[in-house]
Amino acid sequence: MPNADTILEVKNLKKYFDLGRGAILKAVDNVSFSIKRGETFGLVGESGCGKSTTGRTIINLYNATEGEVLFNGKNVHKLQGRDLKQFNRKMQMIFQDPYASLNPRMTVGDIIGEGIDIHNLMSGRQRQERIYELLETVGLNSEHASRFPHEFSGGQRQRIGIARSLAIEPEFIIADEPISALDVSIQAQVVNLMKRLQDERGLTYLFIAHDLAMVKHISDRIGVMYLGALVEVAEANELYRKPMHPYTEALLSAIPIPDPEIERTRERIILEGDVPSPVNPPSGCRFRTRCPKAMPECANVTPELKEVEPNHFVACLLYNN
Repeated sequence: MPNADTILEVKNLKKYFDLGRGAILKAVDNVSFSIKRGETFGLVGESGCGKSTTGRTIINLYNATEGEVLFNGKNVHKLQGRDLKQFNRKMQMIFQDPYASLNPRMTVGDIIGEGIDIHNLMSGRQRQERIYELLETVGLNSEHASRFPHEFSGGQRQRIGIARSLAIEPEFIIADEPISALDVSIQAQVVNLMKRLQDERGLTYLFIAHDLAMVKHISDRIGVMYLGALVEVAEANELYRKPMHPYTEALLSAIPIPDPEIERTRERIILEGDVPSPVNPPSGCRFRTRCPKAMPECANVTPELKEVEPNHFVACLLYNN
C-alpha cells in the first residue's frame, strides 16, 4: 500500500487507441503498481506489450483513457498552470533512440540547456558552467558543448540524453529502453552511469526494457507485462529465483547462464504461437493461448494481480486458492 515513501502510484491505468471503424487497440489495460522514492522499478516484456505506452502515459505525453497516475500524491493528468510546470521539471524521460531524440540542428550545449531556459533556472556564465558540469558528470567534456549530435557515437548520444534529463534536477526519470539501440559493450557503461547518478542524486527510476538480464542488474523490483497487462511483480532477486507466472518462467528460461554445465542440461520453455493482437485480445487470461499450463477456466476468468507470497504479486489462476 502507498505511504510517505511512495513517489509514484499507478491505479487501474488504461490507454486505448481508436484505430477507426470500431477497432480499439488496448495498449495498456488496467495496470496498477507503485514506486518508492529512491528505488528502480523495472518494467519488462516483449516488444508491443505496452511498456513504452505505460511510460509515456505516466509522464503525460499521452492522456490516460481511464485510471490515475499519482506523482507525489497529485494526479498528473489533472495538473494545470504552475503545478504542471513543476511536474514537468520533477519528472524527466530518457528515450530509446539516441539518434532520433536529439535535435540535429542544435548544439549539444543548447540541447542540454533547453530545460534550464524553459524553467528560467539560470543564464549567462552560470548556465554555461552548469552545462559543462553536466557533460563532465556523464563522462563527456566541455569541448563537446559546441558540437552537434551527428558528431557523436550512439553511446555518447545517450549520455547527452541523460545529461539533458538531469539538467533541471528531476526527482524521477523514466528510462524507456535507454540501452536497446546501443552496442552490448556500451550498454553496461550506460547502466553503471545511471546507477552511479542514482546513488549521488537520490533519483527514482522507471526502467523499461526487454532485456531481463540487464533489468536485474539495475532494478530493485520488476514488473512483467504481457499484452497490456501486468502478470507478475516481485523484488528482482526473488523474481529470478522463483518466477511464478508461466510467462515469466518462459522469459527467464531464454536467458543464457554463464555456467556451461547448467546451460547444457537446462530446459528452455518455447512458447507456441504468436502474440495475439491487442485489438482483439483473448478472453479471460491473455496468455492462455500460448501457456503450457492453461486450464479450461483460463478462457473465462480474467486473473487479478494478487499477493501470493510477501511482496510477490501474480495474475494467474494457478495461484487462486
